[in-house]
Parts: sequence; structure tokens; C-alpha cells
Amino acid sequence: MFKDRLDAAHQLASALQKYRDLPPLVLAIPRGAVPMGVQIARALNGPFDVVLVHKLRAPWREEVAVGAMDENGAAFIAPWAQEMGADAIWLKAEKVRQMQTLRHRRQQYTPMRPAIAVQGRVVIVVDDGLATGATMMAALKAVRHQHPARLICAVPVASAEALRRITPLADEVVCLSVPPDFEGVGQFYRHFPQIDDDEVIALLGQQVAASAHRSQARLGPFTG
Repeated sequence: MFKDRLDAAHQLASALQKYRDLPPLVLAIPRGAVPMGVQIARALNGPFDVVLVHKLRAPWREEVAVGAMDENGAAFIAPWAQEMGADAIWLKAEKVRQMQTLRHRRQQYTPMRPAIAVQGRVVIVVDDGLATGATMMAALKAVRHQHPARLICAVPVASAEALRRITPLADEVVCLSVPPDFEGVGQFYRHFPQIDDDEVIALLGQQVAASAHRSQARLGPFTG
């Protein structure tokens, strides 16, 4: 049981200390993992960004994922999708809906800059937990296509089935807990509030300002 997301982030950062000062690029899956990713990046002295993926929802059960897609349109469809009523017609419409969501989020989250380049870097993809693993699968596949030097999945808690699905997609998986009675991610946190877009935007803005400050400090004062 974790106190909250920041407690989980502290514990993950401790488990990832061997990557400190490389520095690794920490990518969080919005929205819940963003406060965690910021904390982990700070602890590992690495840059922080988001990887934009979104679950594809089951008909009439929006909390259930039947797949996931990234902002380039690549999608993972779970083998149980049809059992949940997600036929080809539903999935086609759902992909359109979630692509609109992803485009809107990119415009909101990083309107003044491109995503931080992944190629050749050690990359740590963070989420606050894995139920089905569908969203993390889409995130790992999206990042892998950008040719990182090493790809790590880091989560505080996961179901055994989700862990089995995502393990082949990463070079390393760091998972702190795999409980046998997994029902949902929130059950393993004492405090698990929803994270809204405004909080994500604020955290990303703080990271941009901090990065600019570090760059200026390395260059030294401007004397004219």
C-alpha cells in the first residue's frame, strides 16, 4: 500500500538509482503518472516529458480498456476486445475519438516545443499502476519506434497478467508490487485523487522553466 503517488515515486526513484546521472529521460503517461514522473526525473537528474497514449474504451464501460493507441495512430487491440462488445465498427469510431483527445492534449501540454527526442537515450516510462497493461503496451511500442538506447518500464504496482504482457516490450521492468488480489490501481493507494489537465500543464511548465534555468546556469551570466 502506497501513501500517495509521491510516496510511490520516491520508492521507484530509489529502485532506479543505478540510472542516476546518465541522465535518463523520464516519460510519464498522463495524467496520473505526471506528478510521479516529475519527482523521479528530479531524483535521477534527468529531463522529463510525457508520452501521449490513450486507452480505447469498451462500449458502455468507459473504465475498461480494450486496447490503446499513441498519437501517431498506432493501436494495440486487446485479445478480449470482442468479448467486451468492441467490434470493428466500435473500434474504428473509438480510435477517431481518442485521436482527437491526443491531439488536443499535445496542443495543451507542449504548445511551444516539440517532444524531447528519444533516439539514443536511456528512457524510463512511468505509470501509476497497470491493470490490463494496454496503455503501457502502447506507450512502450511508441517509444521503441523512436530507437532509445535502453527502454525501462517503471510502475509501483501491476497485476500479474499486465506484467506478463508488458515485460517483452521493455529492456527492463521495475515493478514494486504484484499483489495477487488485484482489482484496480486505486486500491493500492491510501490517497489517489484524479489529476486534471491544469495540473499536468502546470507541472510541464515548471519543468520547462527549470530546464531553462539549468541551461542558463551552465552558460553563465550574459554580460552584453
